[in-house]
Amino acid sequence: MGALPVFRWRLAPDGYATRRQLRAQGLRPGGQDVAAQLERPRRRRPPLVAYLYRIDLAKPVRPMTPARWAALARANAARRICPACRRDAGYVIPASLGMCTPCAFPQPSQALRSA
Repeated sequence: MGALPVFRWRLAPDGYATRRQLRAQGLRPGGQDVAAQLERPRRRRPPLVAYLYRIDLAKPVRPMTPARWAALARANAARRICPACRRDAGYVIPASLGMCTPCAFPQPSQALRSA
């Protein structure tokens, strides 16, 4: 396996793009290997690395089918259901809590407040 060409930040030649840049153009890598990498130097830390793909080998993004739209809707709905109380929270439940806010931080009962 040969070494990848390494370019400095903002100095990559035309014809290469990151995954995000490909997606913005309506393309995807399409199974091709990483063609080059971009490095952004940082002080006292390792450089930031971005992988580049060849635009001429990229393929168009696959269109969303009705089945994919339905699967995406079910996945997003599942992220809103609290596993503790089984209710729709109305927002995506944070992974750090693992449950809706009322279940994670219950209010103290009235009896304890008046004592």
